[in-house]
Amino acid sequence: MSANVPTLLAAYQLRQLEFLLRISRAMTSRLDLPSLLELILRSAAEMVGAPAGMILLQSEHTLFDQTLSVTPQFQVRALYAIPAEALHHFEPLFDASAIRIVQEAIIAAAENEQLPVIDLASRVHQVEAELGMTLGQVVALPLPFEDDLLGIIYLFRGNYAFSQLDWQFLQGFADQAAIAVRNARLYTLLNAERSRLITILNNSADGIMILTRDRVVVAINQALAAMVGMSPEDAVGRPCGTVLPLEVVNGVDFCRDESYTGHFPAPNLRCEGELIRPGDKRLVLAVTYTPLYTESGRLINIIVNAHDITRFREEEEMKSTFTSIISHELKTPVALIKGYAQTLAREDAQWDAETARSSLQIIEEEADRLESLINNLLDASRIQAKGVKLDLTDVDLEALLRKVADAYRTQTDRHRIEIVFEHPLPPVWGDEERLRQVFTNLLNNAIKYSPQGGAIQIGGWLHRAHPPEEEVDASEDGALDGASRLAPGDYAIIYVTDQGIGIPASDLPRIFDRYYRVDSSLRRSTAGAGLGLYLAKVIVDAHGGQIWATSEQGKGTTFFVALPIDGEAI
Repeated sequence: MSANVPTLLAAYQLRQLEFLLRISRAMTSRLDLPSLLELILRSAAEMVGAPAGMILLQSEHTLFDQTLSVTPQFQVRALYAIPAEALHHFEPLFDASAIRIVQEAIIAAAENEQLPVIDLASRVHQVEAELGMTLGQVVALPLPFEDDLLGIIYLFRGNYAFSQLDWQFLQGFADQAAIAVRNARLYTLLNAERSRLITILNNSADGIMILTRDRVVVAINQALAAMVGMSPEDAVGRPCGTVLPLEVVNGVDFCRDESYTGHFPAPNLRCEGELIRPGDKRLVLAVTYTPLYTESGRLINIIVNAHDITRFREEEEMKSTFTSIISHELKTPVALIKGYAQTLAREDAQWDAETARSSLQIIEEEADRLESLINNLLDASRIQAKGVKLDLTDVDLEALLRKVADAYRTQTDRHRIEIVFEHPLPPVWGDEERLRQVFTNLLNNAIKYSPQGGAIQIGGWLHRAHPPEEEVDASEDGALDGASRLAPGDYAIIYVTDQGIGIPASDLPRIFDRYYRVDSSLRRSTAGAGLGLYLAKVIVDAHGGQIWATSEQGKGTTFFVALPIDGEAI
């Protein structure tokens, strides 16, 4: 009989090893932490015939944050044959002092190269007193990984003690379980980080793109996809030079750098360039390229960050344009006024009355021009700071437009200014002086940009929200083509049309921008600071209306102003 003991022992060990191998394979194939912990606890209990057990795991925030100098916290994450409502009775086994006993036993065992001996008998007695029942022997299996304690498996067995063989077998199982738990937690952390990264990418206001070391797009966020006018799905897999085709580049255009051989030349690269989007809309981007290396120093990805600096570039250009325009527009009338005043004041000359009158007239005109420029600058400054303040009253548009036209008829003999109103317009609720400023500016532009003369027509009609069919005028509806859709309501629509040089289609969207002037042969020879149309739009917007223009180069331009009749839009 005694001769069969080694044979039985060997068979027992073989069965345990087979069981351990099977369970290890099952554990390594699972990455869902809750189901993995359930498998580990159930398997450990079945191996040694333990009727009950639990698993404690270190909290994620203390496990992965190495900067925290706090005592690790452990939480019960799996139960086997222990009711959840009875869990509070087991607190003596998972409070801070119990965890410290386990940790000290692990350290002592490592120093002596032995299995850890963990004595929790007194604490088990406390639990038994709380429960009013006998638990028997408890085995605490630490789940170590490198120098860290990931968790503890508690197994309870009351009818017989654990043998040394059981301890050795369970410890081998615990070592495999610790690896599986670590992998599952890393997988969970990786998924969380991936989800966080995707959220950051998709919600970033800046454009972000990730490239392979061969400069092929592997990821792009919605912001950059919108900038380049391409869906993220279409961008992935393309060379970044085709996704981000910059023009007029200042700096290193990495995506099109033909000298690139797979080795990133610097910690990062930066350039600025223009991106022409569908519809000929220009964007100016500041692009930064940052390499991403492995621990061994191998380049694996390049992170591209694109920041839209169009507004800042436009503001810089606006400042430069403002300085240039103002210096020119101020110097010209000042020089003329000073020149004529010095001439008239010469003591060695006797001027006849006609010469003196002509010179004084020029001085007056240049002073008016200077005053107009200063007023426009002051208006633009006030509007930018405080908005437009309106002195509202009933305004007779037809009477106002006739006064404006009469004032300009005396200033030109090349143009024929016509007033055309087929039907009288009802009054609008507005600021008469501000509206006079709008139409004065439009008529002044019509004269200025029609150097050959010709007819300038001013007219208008009543635009009803729901007109009867007999009142619909096809020509009037055609005049609204290309304009923003008007809000519901009735509008008085005024137009000023000329036979001048016209405005290029590419310039039409920007003619109401502050300090913007259409680039043409007349630009250098005509006065103006690019504020007239800007102020006109601000004033019309303040009235709840809209202003727009249609034009054909070489044939003329028509400006339209729509003002609400009832004033409810103000």
